Amino acid sequence: MWILTVVSVCCLGAVVSIMQLLSDQSNGDDGTVSLAGCGTNSTVDPNAEFPAITPYTSEEIKNAAIIISVGQDLEIPARGWIIAVATAMQESSLTNHGHLGDQNDHDSLGLFQQRPSSGWGTPEQIQDPVYASTKFYEKLLTIDNWERLPLTVAAQRVQISAFPNAYAKHEPKATEIVNTLTGGGGRVAAVDTQLGSCTPSGELSASGWIIPVEGPLNSGFRTAQRPTHNGVDIGAPRGATVVAAAAGTVITSECNASLYGAPYSCNQDGSPEVAGCGWYVNIVHAGDYLTRYCHFGSAPMVKEGDVVQAGQILGYVGSSGRSSGPHLHFETHLNADRSPAGAVDPVDFMNQMGAPLG
Repeated sequence: MWILTVVSVCCLGAVVSIMQLLSDQSNGDDGTVSLAGCGTNSTVDPNAEFPAITPYTSEEIKNAAIIISVGQDLEIPARGWIIAVATAMQESSLTNHGHLGDQNDHDSLGLFQQRPSSGWGTPEQIQDPVYASTKFYEKLLTIDNWERLPLTVAAQRVQISAFPNAYAKHEPKATEIVNTLTGGGGRVAAVDTQLGSCTPSGELSASGWIIPVEGPLNSGFRTAQRPTHNGVDIGAPRGATVVAAAAGTVITSECNASLYGAPYSCNQDGSPEVAGCGWYVNIVHAGDYLTRYCHFGSAPMVKEGDVVQAGQILGYVGSSGRSSGPHLHFETHLNADRSPAGAVDPVDFMNQMGAPLG
Protein backbone atom coordinates (compact mmCIF):
# COMPACT_ATOMS: atom_id res chain seq x y z
CA MET A 1 0.00 0.00 0.00
CA TRP A 2 1.39 3.37 -1.02
CA ILE A 3 0.86 6.04 1.61
CA LEU A 4 1.09 9.76 0.96
CA THR A 5 1.22 11.90 4.07
CA VAL A 6 1.53 15.62 4.64
CA VAL A 7 3.77 16.86 7.41
CA SER A 8 4.03 20.38 8.80
CA VAL A 9 6.46 22.62 10.67
CA CYS A 10 6.59 26.01 12.33
CA CYS A 11 8.43 28.51 14.47
CA LEU A 12 9.17 32.16 15.22
CA GLY A 13 7.06 33.95 12.66
CA ALA A 14 7.54 32.20 9.30
CA VAL A 15 6.78 28.82 7.85
CA VAL A 16 6.78 26.48 4.92
CA SER A 17 4.90 23.74 3.19
CA ILE A 18 5.98 20.24 2.30
CA MET A 19 4.73 16.93 1.12
CA GLN A 20 6.50 13.71 1.98
CA LEU A 21 6.01 10.35 0.43
CA LEU A 22 6.29 7.76 3.15
CA SER A 23 5.72 4.07 2.92
CA ASP A 24 5.39 1.16 5.26
CA GLN A 25 8.65 -0.60 5.98
CA SER A 26 8.82 -3.53 3.60
CA ASN A 27 9.06 -6.98 5.13
CA GLY A 28 9.38 -8.55 1.71
CA ASP A 29 5.88 -10.02 1.56
CA ASP A 30 3.40 -7.18 1.71
CA GLY A 31 4.25 -5.29 -1.47
CA THR A 32 5.34 -2.16 0.36
CA VAL A 33 8.53 -0.27 -0.35
CA SER A 34 10.72 1.43 2.22
CA LEU A 35 11.93 4.88 1.25
CA ALA A 36 14.28 5.10 4.18
CA GLY A 37 17.33 4.19 2.10
CA CYS A 38 19.25 5.79 -0.73
CA GLY A 39 18.31 3.63 -3.67
CA THR A 40 19.44 0.35 -5.11
CA ASN A 41 21.83 -0.40 -7.93
CA SER A 42 19.15 -2.11 -10.02
CA THR A 43 18.10 -0.15 -13.10
CA VAL A 44 14.47 0.94 -13.28
CA ASP A 45 12.58 -1.39 -15.62
CA PRO A 46 10.18 0.72 -17.70
CA ASN A 47 8.22 -2.43 -18.61
CA ALA A 48 7.30 -3.11 -14.99
CA GLU A 49 3.98 -2.27 -13.34
CA PHE A 50 3.95 1.11 -11.60
CA PRO A 51 1.67 2.62 -8.97
CA ALA A 52 -0.30 5.77 -9.62
CA ILE A 53 1.26 8.68 -7.69
CA THR A 54 -1.28 11.45 -7.27
CA PRO A 55 -2.04 13.27 -9.50
CA TYR A 56 -0.34 11.01 -12.07
CA THR A 57 -1.72 7.76 -13.43
CA SER A 58 0.28 4.56 -13.58
CA GLU A 59 0.78 5.14 -17.33
CA GLU A 60 2.20 8.60 -16.68
CA ILE A 61 4.48 7.20 -13.96
CA LYS A 62 5.64 4.65 -16.54
CA ASN A 63 6.79 7.59 -18.70
CA ALA A 64 8.70 8.94 -15.70
CA ALA A 65 10.27 5.49 -15.32
CA ILE A 66 11.46 5.65 -18.94
CA ILE A 67 13.05 9.05 -18.29
CA ILE A 68 14.86 7.70 -15.22
CA SER A 69 15.90 4.49 -16.99
CA VAL A 70 17.42 6.43 -19.88
CA GLY A 71 19.30 8.59 -17.38
CA GLN A 72 20.69 5.47 -15.73
CA ASP A 73 21.70 3.95 -19.06
CA LEU A 74 23.50 7.18 -20.02
CA GLU A 75 25.14 7.36 -16.56
CA ILE A 76 23.59 10.74 -15.87
CA PRO A 77 23.95 11.79 -12.20
CA ALA A 78 20.81 11.28 -10.14
CA ARG A 79 20.15 15.03 -9.95
CA GLY A 80 19.56 14.95 -13.69
CA TRP A 81 16.73 12.41 -13.36
CA ILE A 82 14.84 14.75 -11.06
CA ILE A 83 15.42 17.72 -13.37
CA ALA A 84 14.24 15.71 -16.38
CA VAL A 85 11.12 14.33 -14.67
CA ALA A 86 10.17 17.80 -13.36
CA THR A 87 10.63 19.26 -16.84
CA ALA A 88 8.36 16.64 -18.40
CA MET A 89 5.80 17.28 -15.66
CA GLN A 90 5.67 20.93 -16.66
CA GLU A 91 5.80 20.41 -20.41
CA SER A 92 3.42 17.49 -20.87
CA SER A 93 2.14 16.31 -17.46
CA LEU A 94 4.15 13.14 -18.19
CA THR A 95 1.90 12.36 -21.16
CA ASN A 96 3.52 11.47 -24.47
CA HIS A 97 1.07 13.36 -26.60
CA GLY A 98 1.42 15.30 -29.79
CA HIS A 99 0.62 18.94 -30.45
CA LEU A 100 -1.20 20.72 -27.63
CA GLY A 101 -3.67 22.34 -30.02
CA ASP A 102 -5.00 25.70 -28.84
CA GLN A 103 -2.71 25.54 -25.80
CA ASN A 104 0.38 25.70 -28.01
CA ASP A 105 0.96 27.64 -31.20
CA HIS A 106 4.24 25.83 -31.98
CA ASP A 107 5.11 22.39 -33.31
CA SER A 108 5.98 21.02 -29.85
CA LEU A 109 5.66 17.26 -29.34
CA GLY A 110 6.24 14.48 -26.86
CA LEU A 111 7.11 14.31 -23.17
CA PHE A 112 9.33 17.39 -23.31
CA GLN A 113 7.33 19.23 -25.99
CA GLN A 114 10.43 19.40 -28.18
CA ARG A 115 10.11 21.09 -31.59
CA PRO A 116 11.20 19.56 -34.90
CA SER A 117 11.67 23.07 -36.26
CA SER A 118 14.23 23.76 -33.50
CA GLY A 119 16.37 20.78 -34.41
CA TRP A 120 15.28 18.29 -31.75
CA GLY A 121 14.50 15.62 -34.36
CA THR A 122 11.67 14.41 -36.56
CA PRO A 123 8.12 14.26 -35.18
CA GLU A 124 8.38 10.48 -35.02
CA GLN A 125 11.66 10.61 -33.10
CA ILE A 126 10.47 13.21 -30.62
CA GLN A 127 7.40 11.16 -29.78
CA ASP A 128 9.62 8.22 -28.82
CA PRO A 129 10.12 8.72 -25.02
CA VAL A 130 13.56 7.10 -25.08
CA TYR A 131 14.76 9.35 -27.90
CA ALA A 132 13.22 12.46 -26.32
CA SER A 133 14.78 11.72 -22.93
CA THR A 134 18.17 11.08 -24.52
CA LYS A 135 18.08 14.43 -26.32
CA PHE A 136 17.09 16.20 -23.11
CA TYR A 137 20.02 14.71 -21.21
CA GLU A 138 22.46 15.42 -24.04
CA LYS A 139 21.54 19.10 -23.90
CA LEU A 140 21.66 19.15 -20.10
CA LEU A 141 25.24 17.87 -20.14
CA THR A 142 26.34 20.89 -22.18
CA ILE A 143 25.43 23.25 -19.31
CA ASP A 144 28.29 24.09 -16.98
CA ASN A 145 27.77 23.11 -13.35
CA TRP A 146 24.21 22.00 -14.06
CA GLU A 147 24.11 19.68 -11.04
CA ARG A 148 24.35 22.64 -8.64
CA LEU A 149 22.04 25.02 -10.47
CA PRO A 150 18.50 25.55 -9.21
CA LEU A 151 16.28 23.06 -11.02
CA THR A 152 14.29 25.74 -12.79
CA VAL A 153 17.49 27.33 -14.14
CA ALA A 154 18.91 24.06 -15.44
CA ALA A 155 15.59 23.08 -17.02
CA GLN A 156 15.15 26.48 -18.64
CA ARG A 157 18.60 26.38 -20.21
CA VAL A 158 17.64 23.14 -21.89
CA GLN A 159 14.08 24.04 -22.88
CA ILE A 160 14.24 27.82 -23.52
CA SER A 161 10.64 28.07 -22.36
CA ALA A 162 8.34 31.07 -22.45
CA PHE A 163 7.69 30.37 -18.76
CA PRO A 164 11.19 30.04 -17.28
CA ASN A 165 10.13 29.91 -13.64
CA ALA A 166 7.45 27.25 -14.07
CA TYR A 167 9.64 24.21 -13.48
CA ALA A 168 10.48 24.86 -9.82
CA LYS A 169 7.05 23.96 -8.48
CA HIS A 170 7.43 20.40 -9.77
CA GLU A 171 10.68 19.63 -7.93
CA PRO A 172 9.12 18.09 -4.79
CA LYS A 173 6.82 15.78 -6.75
CA ALA A 174 9.61 14.85 -9.19
CA THR A 175 11.77 13.96 -6.20
CA GLU A 176 8.94 11.89 -4.75
CA ILE A 177 8.57 9.98 -8.02
CA VAL A 178 12.31 9.32 -8.31
CA ASN A 179 12.44 8.19 -4.68
CA THR A 180 9.48 5.89 -5.20
CA LEU A 181 10.78 4.26 -8.38
CA THR A 182 14.38 3.88 -7.19
CA GLY A 183 13.94 3.27 -3.46
CA GLY A 184 15.35 6.64 -2.43
CA GLY A 185 17.51 7.81 -5.34
CA GLY A 186 16.86 11.45 -4.49
CA ARG A 187 18.91 10.96 -1.32
CA VAL A 188 22.23 10.21 -3.02
CA ALA A 189 24.69 12.96 -3.86
CA ALA A 190 23.68 15.14 -6.80
CA VAL A 191 26.74 14.04 -8.78
CA ASP A 192 26.32 10.30 -8.14
CA THR A 193 25.47 8.07 -11.06
CA GLN A 194 25.10 4.99 -8.84
CA LEU A 195 22.57 4.53 -6.06
CA GLY A 196 22.97 3.00 -2.64
CA SER A 197 25.22 5.46 -0.80
CA CYS A 198 23.56 8.41 0.93
CA THR A 199 24.81 11.97 0.44
CA PRO A 200 28.03 12.63 2.37
CA SER A 201 27.87 15.45 4.91
CA GLY A 202 28.27 18.86 3.29
CA GLU A 203 27.46 17.72 -0.26
CA LEU A 204 24.37 18.55 -2.30
CA SER A 205 21.79 15.77 -2.57
CA ALA A 206 20.10 14.75 -5.81
CA SER A 207 16.90 16.33 -4.47
CA GLY A 208 18.72 19.66 -4.27
CA TRP A 209 19.31 19.96 -0.50
CA ILE A 210 22.44 20.44 1.60
CA ILE A 211 23.05 20.82 5.34
CA PRO A 212 23.21 24.51 6.38
CA VAL A 213 26.32 24.06 8.56
CA GLU A 214 28.32 21.18 9.94
CA GLY A 215 28.17 20.44 13.65
CA PRO A 216 26.58 18.23 16.30
CA LEU A 217 22.95 18.60 17.29
CA ASN A 218 23.04 20.20 20.74
CA SER A 219 19.31 20.61 21.23
CA GLY A 220 16.49 18.75 19.51
CA PHE A 221 13.04 19.57 18.22
CA ARG A 222 10.38 19.96 20.94
CA THR A 223 12.12 17.91 23.58
CA ALA A 224 10.68 17.25 27.04
CA GLN A 225 13.03 19.91 28.40
CA ARG A 226 12.15 22.42 25.64
CA PRO A 227 8.66 21.59 24.33
CA THR A 228 8.34 24.91 22.48
CA HIS A 229 11.70 24.59 20.71
CA ASN A 230 10.49 24.47 17.10
CA GLY A 231 13.85 23.70 15.52
CA VAL A 232 17.22 22.17 16.26
CA ASP A 233 20.44 23.78 17.48
CA ILE A 234 23.53 22.87 15.48
CA GLY A 235 26.68 23.33 17.52
CA ALA A 236 28.86 25.05 14.96
CA PRO A 237 31.62 27.40 16.16
CA ARG A 238 31.43 31.17 16.03
CA GLY A 239 32.15 32.40 12.51
CA ALA A 240 31.27 29.11 10.78
CA THR A 241 29.69 29.61 7.36
CA VAL A 242 25.92 29.10 7.11
CA VAL A 243 24.53 28.25 3.67
CA ALA A 244 21.08 27.99 2.13
CA ALA A 245 19.78 24.45 2.47
CA ALA A 246 18.13 24.58 -0.96
CA ALA A 247 17.36 27.01 -3.78
CA GLY A 248 14.68 29.51 -2.95
CA THR A 249 13.68 33.12 -2.30
CA VAL A 250 14.63 35.07 0.82
CA ILE A 251 11.48 36.42 2.47
CA THR A 252 13.04 37.67 5.74
CA SER A 253 16.49 39.03 6.55
CA GLU A 254 16.50 41.13 9.68
CA CYS A 255 17.23 41.54 13.39
CA ASN A 256 14.65 40.11 15.76
CA ALA A 257 15.59 40.72 19.40
CA SER A 258 14.19 42.45 22.48
CA LEU A 259 14.86 42.49 26.21
CA TYR A 260 11.91 42.93 28.55
CA GLY A 261 9.95 44.51 25.71
CA ALA A 262 12.63 46.98 24.67
CA PRO A 263 14.63 46.67 21.42
CA TYR A 264 17.95 44.81 21.76
CA SER A 265 20.84 45.03 19.33
CA CYS A 266 21.71 41.98 17.25
CA ASN A 267 25.29 43.26 16.90
CA GLN A 268 26.16 41.79 20.27
CA ASP A 269 25.72 38.43 21.92
CA GLY A 270 22.32 37.77 23.37
CA SER A 271 21.33 35.65 26.36
CA PRO A 272 18.50 33.35 27.47
CA GLU A 273 16.70 36.45 28.73
CA VAL A 274 16.66 38.08 25.28
CA ALA A 275 13.64 37.32 23.11
CA GLY A 276 13.88 36.61 19.40
CA CYS A 277 15.99 34.96 16.73
CA GLY A 278 18.66 37.64 16.55
CA TRP A 279 19.95 38.16 13.03
CA TYR A 280 17.96 35.64 11.01
CA VAL A 281 16.84 34.60 7.55
CA ASN A 282 13.74 32.84 6.21
CA ILE A 283 13.80 31.22 2.77
CA VAL A 284 10.84 29.78 0.86
CA HIS A 285 11.66 26.86 -1.44
CA ALA A 286 9.87 24.87 -4.14
CA GLY A 287 6.89 23.04 -2.69
CA ASP A 288 6.34 25.90 -0.22
CA TYR A 289 8.96 24.49 2.13
CA LEU A 290 10.48 27.12 4.36
CA THR A 291 13.77 27.10 6.23
CA ARG A 292 14.86 29.44 9.03
CA TYR A 293 18.38 30.28 10.18
CA CYS A 294 18.84 32.12 13.50
CA HIS A 295 21.52 33.79 15.67
CA PHE A 296 23.94 35.06 13.02
CA GLY A 297 26.82 37.04 14.50
CA SER A 298 26.31 39.92 12.06
CA ALA A 299 23.80 41.09 9.47
CA PRO A 300 23.02 38.37 6.90
CA MET A 301 24.69 38.51 3.50
CA VAL A 302 21.35 38.25 1.70
CA LYS A 303 18.35 40.53 1.68
CA GLU A 304 14.62 40.10 1.27
CA GLY A 305 13.73 39.23 -2.33
CA ASP A 306 17.08 37.65 -3.17
CA VAL A 307 16.92 34.38 -5.10
CA VAL A 308 19.54 32.02 -3.70
CA GLN A 309 20.78 28.60 -4.68
CA ALA A 310 21.62 25.62 -2.50
CA GLY A 311 24.95 26.14 -0.75
CA GLN A 312 24.97 29.94 -1.15
CA ILE A 313 26.40 31.75 1.88
CA LEU A 314 23.77 33.41 4.05
CA GLY A 315 25.91 34.53 6.96
CA TYR A 316 28.04 33.33 9.85
CA VAL A 317 27.32 31.59 13.12
CA GLY A 318 27.01 33.85 16.13
CA SER A 319 24.98 34.18 19.32
CA SER A 320 22.56 37.06 18.73
CA GLY A 321 19.04 37.01 20.15
CA ARG A 322 17.89 34.36 22.62
CA SER A 323 21.09 32.36 22.75
CA SER A 324 23.46 31.08 25.42
CA GLY A 325 26.39 30.59 23.05
CA PRO A 326 27.36 30.37 19.36
CA HIS A 327 25.24 27.94 17.33
CA LEU A 328 22.80 27.84 14.42
CA HIS A 329 19.14 27.43 15.26
CA PHE A 330 17.62 25.78 12.17
CA GLU A 331 13.96 25.25 11.40
CA THR A 332 11.94 23.64 8.63
CA HIS A 333 8.33 24.59 7.88
CA LEU A 334 5.48 23.37 5.67
CA ASN A 335 2.41 24.75 3.95
CA ALA A 336 3.32 28.36 4.74
CA ASP A 337 1.93 27.81 8.23
CA ARG A 338 3.78 30.19 10.54
CA SER A 339 2.18 28.93 13.74
CA PRO A 340 3.69 26.31 16.07
CA ALA A 341 1.04 23.91 14.75
CA GLY A 342 2.91 23.85 11.45
CA ALA A 343 6.35 22.87 12.71
CA VAL A 344 8.15 19.67 11.62
CA ASP A 345 11.29 18.08 12.96
CA PRO A 346 14.27 19.28 10.86
CA VAL A 347 16.05 15.97 11.46
CA ASP A 348 13.26 13.98 9.81
CA PHE A 349 12.75 16.60 7.12
CA MET A 350 16.40 16.77 6.11
CA ASN A 351 16.71 12.98 6.16
CA GLN A 352 13.92 12.82 3.60
CA MET A 353 15.74 15.44 1.51
CA GLY A 354 18.95 13.43 1.53
CA ALA A 355 20.88 15.92 3.66
CA PRO A 356 20.97 14.43 7.17
CA LEU A 357 21.92 16.77 10.01
CA GLY A 358 24.50 16.11 12.67
